[in-house]
This record gives sequence, C-alpha cells and structure tokens, in this order.
Amino acid sequence: MRAVEIRTFGAPEGLAVIDVPSPVPAEGEVLIDVEAIGVGGVDTVIRSGALAGFGFREGFIPGNEVAGTVTAVGGGVDPAWAGRRVWAFTGEGGGYVEQVAVAAEKILPLPENLSATDAVAVGSSGMVAHFALARAPFTSGESVLVRGAAGSIGIMAVQLAVRGGAGAVAVTTSSAERGDRLRELGATHVLDRSGEGDGPAGYDVVIDIVSGVDMPSFFDRLNPNGRMVAVGVVAGMPPADFGAKLMAAFRKSLSFAAFSADSIPEPDRRVVSAEHFGAAARGELRPVVHEVLPMEKAVLAHRKMDDGEVFGRIVLTP
Repeated sequence: MRAVEIRTFGAPEGLAVIDVPSPVPAEGEVLIDVEAIGVGGVDTVIRSGALAGFGFREGFIPGNEVAGTVTAVGGGVDPAWAGRRVWAFTGEGGGYVEQVAVAAEKILPLPENLSATDAVAVGSSGMVAHFALARAPFTSGESVLVRGAAGSIGIMAVQLAVRGGAGAVAVTTSSAERGDRLRELGATHVLDRSGEGDGPAGYDVVIDIVSGVDMPSFFDRLNPNGRMVAVGVVAGMPPADFGAKLMAAFRKSLSFAAFSADSIPEPDRRVVSAEHFGAAARGELRPVVHEVLPMEKAVLAHRKMDDGEVFGRIVLTP
C-alpha cells in the first residue's frame, strides 16, 4: 500500500509517497480501509524537525486520526465491527496511509449522516479543545481568548466555549475575513495576532495553540486568577525564560499548563469524541474543512499549513 513518510526534516518537500507492506490486524486490532486523513498542526511541527528531541525521526509516517471502514478484525475483537464506518485515533502518527491497523479500543463508530471527512475535522481537534478547556478549568460565564483560532483546534475551542456558556469568546487571527468566519462560529471579539483589538480588558482563560516567542506577552492579558493552557507550538517553542512573566505577576495568581491528549485515559477520550460526533451529526457542532486533497499532494497540504492559509482542517484522501 501507499503511505507518506517524512523522508527528511525541514520543508514540506521532505515528505514522500512510498510503498510499505499492507498491515495485518494483530490480536485486539482492526484493519481500516482509510477514506479520510486529518492533517494537523502537530504533523507540520514534527515534519519540520522541531520535535526531534522528543523521539521523532526521519522515516516517520505522520497523522494521528483517520476515518474509514473496518475490513478485518484480529483475534479477540467482535467480528461485528467488520463493515462498520469508524473514526480512529492513531496516536502519535501512522495515519498518512491507505490502510491502518489500530487497537479496537481506539476506534469509534460514526453516525450514519456524518462523513469521514467531517469526522476527521471534528475528532482529535474537538477532543483536544474540550480537555484544554477542562484543564483550565473553564466555567460558564468566564471570558475566553483562543490564540490561533483559525486552525481546527481553535475552531473547536471557540464552539465549545460558546456551548459552555462563555461570557465572551475572543480570538486572534490574521485577517478580517477569517474574523468574520469565526464570528459566525460564535466568537464575540476578533483581535489581531498580537492580541490587539476591541476586546475585553482581560480574560479568565487563554487557550494557546501558537506558542512561539510572543506567548509570554499573553500572560499580561489574563485576569487575576487567570489560566493559560498551551496545546500547540505551531510558531515554535516559547522563550526558555517565559516563566519569569508568571513570577513577575505573582500577586495575580496566574496559572500556566501545557496540555497533550496523550495524558488523557483512552476511555475518557472516547466518551468526549463520541459526544462530539453526535453533536456534529445533529448540526450542533460545525466541522470546518478547508480543502480535500489526494494523499499524493501531502507536500501541498503541508505547504498550505506552513503558509498560514488554512481555515479549519485539510483532509487527505488515499
């Protein structure tokens, strides 16, 4: 079968379509014929080589979520899964493929009226956004700022904050057009990338998908007892001394947390994702797909991600 690997770290051109052996489901696994692959910001960061220190190596196959149809099951798996449409969380990678074998505990059945494309637009992004808000923790009536809101995690964070009764949901983004689209999803205030604009004087919660050198400046925008949760590093790592900002504002009792979905038990992730798929099928959450591209155009997909022109999720199809 075909797969996309990171042949060399760096630019998107380091991605390559290769042939690899077709997988066979082991004990406790299912085999999925992949119909849709979610392209995430973490994929581009891994491809850049920025996370090489975390164990990622050249030759790695990116992609942490797919949707498709179960075609075979391994030992110990209910044979009734065969033929069912499912979403699968593949973990740290392995999703840019035509077929994938994953543990049965990592799959969820899809509602009949939810497409594979929409499933990967909601799946891991919604899960990360949900648990990031919970980690804050965010409660009804509080003000929320989503930094880098035009990506798939940011879009889900906006919608979930609105559903959770936020008093205000501000977003940072790069253009008025994107701001208008985020307002349609429930954002109440649109700011520029630096956080400037007509918004509340302070925020109870900041969900930061961007990080980078400017991250510490957003501590200044937190209310007393405010909490920032970082869920991504699409602009790179923050300065090594970013904690000095927190200590300088000691009397405001600010909090900072880094969040990865890897820290959440699988059963908890499944409950949340199943609820999100149901909400999307009912029209209560809006999947936002920027573009659907064939898998052999993974380089183009990553180039678009790097250029910052994506609103929502790019989806690859085998």
